[in-house]
Amino acid sequence: MQWFWNWIGRSQEEIEQARADWMTGSRFGEVKGYDGDPLPAPELPATPMKPRGRVR
Repeated sequence: MQWFWNWIGRSQEEIEQARADWMTGSRFGEVKGYDGDPLPAPELPATPMKPRGRVR
């Protein structure tokens, strides 16, 4: 099982956009005090993710 970063999105497209934004440095802030290159985001699975939905 592969774990993914804690990106919250309502759709596959929002998660893909969050990953792209992380990789380009265009959306998320800088981590102060970290001496190293930004960690690369993990690849997304080839299979589309399925929303869990909310059971009430």
